Amino acid sequence: MGDEPLRVAIVGAGVIGELHADVLATLPRFQVTAVVSRTGPAADRLADRIARSGSRPDVLTDLTEAFPRCDVVAICTPNGTHGALAEQALGARKHVVIEKPIEVTLRRAMRVSRAAAAAPESACTVISQHRFDPSAVAVHDAVHSQRLGRPTSGVALLPWWRSERYYASADWRATLALDGGGALMNQGIHTLDLLLWMMGPVRSVHARQGLLAHRAIEVEDTLAATIDFQSGAIGTLLVTTAAYPQLPARLQVHGSLGSAVIEDDELVYFHSSPEDRSGERHDSGGGENTAAEERARVEDGRGTVMGASHARQYEDLARAIDTGSHPRIAVDDAVATLAVVEALYRSARWGEDVLVEDVLAGGGRRQTVDTEGRTT
Repeated sequence: MGDEPLRVAIVGAGVIGELHADVLATLPRFQVTAVVSRTGPAADRLADRIARSGSRPDVLTDLTEAFPRCDVVAICTPNGTHGALAEQALGARKHVVIEKPIEVTLRRAMRVSRAAAAAPESACTVISQHRFDPSAVAVHDAVHSQRLGRPTSGVALLPWWRSERYYASADWRATLALDGGGALMNQGIHTLDLLLWMMGPVRSVHARQGLLAHRAIEVEDTLAATIDFQSGAIGTLLVTTAAYPQLPARLQVHGSLGSAVIEDDELVYFHSSPEDRSGERHDSGGGENTAAEERARVEDGRGTVMGASHARQYEDLARAIDTGSHPRIAVDDAVATLAVVEALYRSARWGEDVLVEDVLAGGGRRQTVDTEGRTT
């Protein structure tokens, strides 16, 4: 790692901007030099917050004014504004961090992908901080080293609650234009992203959605789906902000030789059984390794403290900048996850299976999948 300071302009002075500021305050390599926001009081409050642990950043209203003052642009604005800001920053050859999701439509996300490809000297990453959780890394490594055998199924469950006050706290929340969706796009996308990271590319999805516990919002508060992976594995997804008072997020991965369960970012169950030459599994009851042993193998001392995995992703960005390599989570990773999100929304609207390859190709209802797996 280098030792030259990386100057950061945070764009957006809301809750997510505050989180990024707090994370960056723990990383000596980074220095916040500008806050960009059209909301003056919020920007001043954020600048004062940053000043408690260092120098007070400049408060600006236009991103272009920040370019002489920064090396990295951290985009922490409403979802539907991410793409245009990222294109602007990449056009100025700045390194870019985009909060999830990359955008609210695949078409806009692809524009960001093209802008990143046109600026190869700029490192660009999209926040998927849970891919840096020690629990997620342990399970991912186990799946991809085939210690769980052949992946057979996966479960992503996010039974959360959001109040009417939450949705009314900002005029962009729960709007199609700026939020892009509800429980799936905003809350469930992290758990879905981990499921995809573990299980691999998706062939098709079938989803249903509803607005069941909230009023006067444009988007869903509940979505359930089945997912067919290209490997042949099957997944289920349930995301909701209508599960009072809220239960833990849960991710399960099952294979022919073992299973793993992550609950609220902690690895709570891990079991893998060796296989002899006859193909028979030998189950000793305790599994090959315990969940605690798997966590310890990848733990870095920070655990799942709030912001710890954001910090890990910023450190990965610094590594990419120093080495001229790609961040571990590149723009195309975020595009792939958003393509599945868009497929899920299309399926929920149309009431039929949707092929992800059709979504990526920009197509409409050209093909569906029947119960025998045939395309028509």
